[in-house]
Amino acid sequence: MPDPLTALLVGLLIMAATAALLWPQSGLYARWRRAGRLNARVLSEDALKHIHKSEIQDQPATLASIAGTLNISLNAAADLLHRMQTNHLVTLKNGAIYLTPEGRDGALHVIRAHRLWESYLANATGYAEHEWHGQAEELEHALTPAAADALALRLGNPSHDPHGDPIPTINGRFVEHSGQPLTGLAIDQPARIVHLEDEPEMVYAQLAAEGLHPGQIVRVTESTPQRIRFWTNGNEHVLAPMVAANVAVVPLAPELEEEETVGCERLSCLEVGETAVVVRISKACRGAERRRFMDLGILPGTPITAEMRSPSGDPTAYRIRGALIALRAPQANLIKVKRTDAAP
Repeated sequence: MPDPLTALLVGLLIMAATAALLWPQSGLYARWRRAGRLNARVLSEDALKHIHKSEIQDQPATLASIAGTLNISLNAAADLLHRMQTNHLVTLKNGAIYLTPEGRDGALHVIRAHRLWESYLANATGYAEHEWHGQAEELEHALTPAAADALALRLGNPSHDPHGDPIPTINGRFVEHSGQPLTGLAIDQPARIVHLEDEPEMVYAQLAAEGLHPGQIVRVTESTPQRIRFWTNGNEHVLAPMVAANVAVVPLAPELEEEETVGCERLSCLEVGETAVVVRISKACRGAERRRFMDLGILPGTPITAEMRSPSGDPTAYRIRGALIALRAPQANLIKVKRTDAAP
């Protein structure tokens, strides 16, 4: 006859194990079901984004393109599309896949969430530029429409993300940039960068390493099948055509380029004893560093004098609003100034 105490302990262990497995909200089975539903929703939303992008590029999505983009098998992609079609998100025509009005609304919400997150990561956190896209890819699926509206309001309702992509409005309206690839820009034609493609990641990392960002004025000096050579922000850059094709630009009239650039240079160009007035802080300066500059009083119209330079040549001490502030060259490069003979 079994010991009553042992039987009681065994019974309690069985009850505890059953509760851990089947408890309605926190049991393993419930959590497994939620994870499965979340994964299915994430796949569906990623598929919506891909189909929308394909429609914009006038290259309708296919079963194979969805499987490749989502890194799933053709069978899994077919099952996903069946569920999406049942939920009235997509429609199939001659082997191509198109969004229904409901599917387009869903795609635009995820795109809006992604680009708002990228704007937040760029302007309010310390994440490096090459990390914005990957972080936003993970966060976009957890942002409800109401939360997206709140985030947009907090950011000042930006119209574009840090890469130049338009952010859909609450009503789903947006206008794609009208830029052309840098590879198609005529020699010596001034143009403004309006968009940097953030995929594939390795290509974008190279563009970020070059210090390129929307708003910069560029001028191509050489264009061959081997390389694209151009000037921007006082520096020469050389990119392979495959990489340069991920930079979209809008040609500028020469007088507009002159209006923005004449007499305007980087703060780091000042010699000791020279004074200049701040024109603007580069758009490449974001987040905590931009806030620090503004806290120091580095605002348009502020006079700055280069007071002294370290023996090594960097950093340089600048007099700003009566205080001496040491800035290294990469920081001073982000501050655009015009020289003046007036004392600060």
